[in-house]
Amino acid sequence: MTLVIITIILIGYFLIATEKFTNVNKAAVAIFVGTLGWILYICYGSDFVMGQHAKEYTSFLDGAPASSAAVKQYIFQNLFLKYVGRASEIVLFLLSTMTIVEILQNNGCFDFISQMLRTRSGKRMLWTLSVITFLISANLDNLTATVMMLTIMHAIVSRQRQRVIFGCAIVLSANCGGALTVIGDPTGLVLWNIGAVTATDYSLTMALPCLIAWFFPILWLQRSLPRRIETEWITMPYRGDDTNLNLWQRALMLFVGIGGLWFIPTFHNITKLSPFLGAMCVLSVLWIVNELMNRKLMNADQMIQRRVPRVLQYGVIQMILFVLGIMLALGVVRETGVLTKVDDFSGSIADNMLVVGLATQLVGSVLDNFATLMSMVSIHDVAESGSNIALYGLNGAYWKIVAYATAMGGNILCIGSMSGLALMKMERIKLNWYFVNVGWVSLVASLAGLVCLWLLV
Repeated sequence: MTLVIITIILIGYFLIATEKFTNVNKAAVAIFVGTLGWILYICYGSDFVMGQHAKEYTSFLDGAPASSAAVKQYIFQNLFLKYVGRASEIVLFLLSTMTIVEILQNNGCFDFISQMLRTRSGKRMLWTLSVITFLISANLDNLTATVMMLTIMHAIVSRQRQRVIFGCAIVLSANCGGALTVIGDPTGLVLWNIGAVTATDYSLTMALPCLIAWFFPILWLQRSLPRRIETEWITMPYRGDDTNLNLWQRALMLFVGIGGLWFIPTFHNITKLSPFLGAMCVLSVLWIVNELMNRKLMNADQMIQRRVPRVLQYGVIQMILFVLGIMLALGVVRETGVLTKVDDFSGSIADNMLVVGLATQLVGSVLDNFATLMSMVSIHDVAESGSNIALYGLNGAYWKIVAYATAMGGNILCIGSMSGLALMKMERIKLNWYFVNVGWVSLVASLAGLVCLWLLV
C-alpha cells in the first residue's frame, strides 16, 4: 500500500508539472491525491500505525482492546488533525493577507502606483514596475502582488509585445521579492511556521542573493524595450466603495494594513502564537477602519455589492486549495515512513548544499515551487541538537537554500510558480519563448545568487 500511495503522489506531481499541456487544474490534482492518500492510509491503518507509532498507539489504547475503530480514531486524532492544523495555519494566513490586500485595493490605497507609472520612457516604466512589485511582494503574497501589478500594467501599456516584457519583469520581481521575507511567499511562511527560521535572520540572509537574482534579468529585459512606449491613460474604473475617501483616509488604511503585516513577526515573537492569528488580528482592525471610513456609504446603492471584500475569487481559492492538498499529500507520505528512508539514503549528498540547491531549483522550475519546497521540507525535521544543527537547526543552511532555490526555480520557467501561470494566462506567453528570452538569464542570475547564499550560510 505504501508503494500505491507513493505512485499516486508521483502521478499527481506529474500532472501538476504538466498542467500547461494537460489543462488539468493542479489544485484539483493536489486535493485529489491528498484525500485519496489518506483514505488508502486509513484502510491499512493497523499496519502503518504499528510500524511507525506502536508505542504511542499502545499508550492511546490505555488497556482497551485494539480494534479497527480504535486505529481509525487514533489516526484521526493524533496524525490526520496534526497535518490539517499545519495546513490550516498557512491557508488562514493567506486568506487573511489576501483579504487585507482586497480591502486596500477596493479603497484606492494603491492608486499611487498608477500615478508613478505616468511615463512614456520604456526604461523608467520597467524599473518602476519592477521596484514597486519587488517591494510589494516582500510585504504581501507574491501571487496577489503579481495579479494586481499585471492588471495595472495591462490597462496602461497598449502593445502586446511590450506588455509581455513588462509582465515578465513583474513575475521576476514578485518571485524574488516574495523570497525576501517569511510573509512574502508560502514557502517562507511554511518554514517560519514549523520553526525552521526566524523572520529577521531569514530576510537578512536572503537580501543579497534575491537582489542578484532580480537585478540582472531586469537589466537584460531592458534591452528588449524601445526608448519610447505607447501608453493609454484612462479614467480609473469605478470601484463602488472608495469614491468618497480622501488622501489621508487612504494613507491611514494603507498604514494600518501594511504596518500591521510588518508587526506580525513581532507579534509571533512576543506571544509565540501562530502567525495566522496576528494576520487575522490585523485584518479585523483594518476591516473595522474600513467600515468607519465608509460609514456614509454603507446603505448607499454603490455599497450593496461591495461591503464584503471580494477575496473569494477563483485564483485565490485555487492557490489555497493547492496548498492544502499538497500539505495533506506529503503528510500521508511522511506517515508511511518512506521519507525517513529517503533521508537515510541521501546521506552525504544531502549535506552538499550547492548540489541540493541546484537540484531543487531545476525541479522547482518544472514542478510548482510550493510542492517542491514541501517535498524537501518533509524529508527533514528541524534539528534541536546534534552534528547537523548547522544545516537543519534553527536558521540552518538547508532551509534557506531550499527556500531560495524553489522561489528562483519559478523564474526559469513560467510553469514553476502561480505568478508565472497568471502571466501566461493573461498575456498568452509561450513556454519556449519565455525560456529563450528570459528563463536562461534568470537561471544564470539565480545560480549566482545561490553561490552567494551558499557563501553566506
